[in-house]
Amino acid sequence: MKLRSLLFVPGDRPERMEKAKGLEADAIILDLEDSVALARKSDARSAVAEFLNRTRGALPRFVRINSLNTEFADQDLEAVMCERPDALVLPKAEGAASIRDLDKRLARLGDVFPLVLPIATETPKAVFRLAEYAEVADRLAGLTWGAEDLPAAVGAATSRCDDGCYTPAYEMVRSLTLFGAAAAGTAAIEAVFPAFRDLDGLAQYARRGMRDGFVGMMAIHPAQIGVINSAFTPTEDALDHARAVVSAFEANPDAGAIELKGKMIDAPHLKQALRLLSFAKE
Repeated sequence: MKLRSLLFVPGDRPERMEKAKGLEADAIILDLEDSVALARKSDARSAVAEFLNRTRGALPRFVRINSLNTEFADQDLEAVMCERPDALVLPKAEGAASIRDLDKRLARLGDVFPLVLPIATETPKAVFRLAEYAEVADRLAGLTWGAEDLPAAVGAATSRCDDGCYTPAYEMVRSLTLFGAAAAGTAAIEAVFPAFRDLDGLAQYARRGMRDGFVGMMAIHPAQIGVINSAFTPTEDALDHARAVVSAFEANPDAGAIELKGKMIDAPHLKQALRLLSFAKE
């Protein structure tokens, strides 16, 4: 499943869901959590279930349920699982135990076990459990993080410096999510960029994510989709270099290191090249 861009859509806004079908997001996240007020939860469940029912096979449809430690999570699951969403987004996830808890709840509702995208850094405990996702790797659509709930949980004023960059504590959390996803063999999905009108800033942020090893990013506004897709699509120059690396090793299968365009390349460079070509489906 290609997941360069995942667009959040409020679950109580059916007109936005309908519009999202015609956009270029690789997946949409129908949200039953933060973007829906308490008084609108029931309406949102009904709207999401109806949308799921009539869009099977149209595009990947994720549903963000409410946290498992709330009364709303089971109500969300009961409302939407019969319509078979392609994946669930699990907020406030805390390692493998949260995935197993979710699966117990799913088992009570039948035999539908969609893939799960945990938002894996929203509580202090969650940060220490990122390595556990390797235990439940077969259940994952990817692994993502967030820098909004965690500062509130620890009493921080913000997760960002004045220039918009993350403070060291939250850069660490971002890095641990990336490594946790790699350890689980799943896709690392970058956090949202809240300043949705700042497309230049978004482009820089998304390109940095691609550079560091993330394969996609969540979006909060349709205007962000094109920028994100572009950032997470390998350039032709990058693909040409990757092909050259692979060709060099194919021509020299017994070599440990090879000179290519004046630089030495070895096994890690081959691994990077193969990963990039796989990402581009070559």
